[in-house]
Amino acid sequence: MSNVTQSSKLRALGVGVGAGLAGILVSLVLVLAVATGIQLTGVQLSAVATIVVMLFVNQYLSFGGVALGYLQYRGLSLDYIGVRVPSLRDLLVVFGGYLAAFGLVTVAGVVIQALGTPTAQNTTAQMAQETPEILFVLIPASFLIIGPGEEILFRGIVQRRLREAFSPAPAIVISATLFAVIHYVALSGPSAARFTTIAILFFPSLVFGAAYEYTNNIVVPSLIHGAYNATLFSLLYVVITYGPSIEQSAAMLL
Repeated sequence: MSNVTQSSKLRALGVGVGAGLAGILVSLVLVLAVATGIQLTGVQLSAVATIVVMLFVNQYLSFGGVALGYLQYRGLSLDYIGVRVPSLRDLLVVFGGYLAAFGLVTVAGVVIQALGTPTAQNTTAQMAQETPEILFVLIPASFLIIGPGEEILFRGIVQRRLREAFSPAPAIVISATLFAVIHYVALSGPSAARFTTIAILFFPSLVFGAAYEYTNNIVVPSLIHGAYNATLFSLLYVVITYGPSIEQSAAMLL
């Protein structure tokens, strides 16, 4: 790392951030194209079918496509991002990371609440308010689609590329910041409320990055991320069904 030049760091930063932004741009274009195609053909999709299609397009085709395209461009295999069956140590990290993510978010939520700062609502949570049954799709999708899709791009590509030029801490912080910020488009409400929510999301993002750095196995942050989201979706269903407000749970979705 001592032989890394400033230009190498700037290049790694540009490529890493560029890959993350490319994933978002491709996602926006493909989702718009698919939505337009569905509308033009007159196909009527249920809310559940719509969420499945959009998850597939957003996570697999967009994030996964950009990640695989990057690997192919550089002539790299999946070994670059580290894909293997979790060991016992990896599973312990998953459990610890899951607890840490929730612990940090809980503390951040308490602080935000004490300050009286408004938070934004996730658009998926808004859909769930109208059609709670989509949560039964989103819970398993957290493990099978959302966690793997987002982690492969933002940890496997963005953070890994940054690690070629930076020490662990800056690479984790930069990738976590980018990952949290890109959720701006998935939130609704005033800009100040969105950035407050982004600040909350930054903390579990740090946990995902630290777990990846420690294990060098993309499956680990994918499982932590999946378990984190699945738990929030489960809580969201309970609150929508039995509680008066979903704002706090909705603000934490990744």
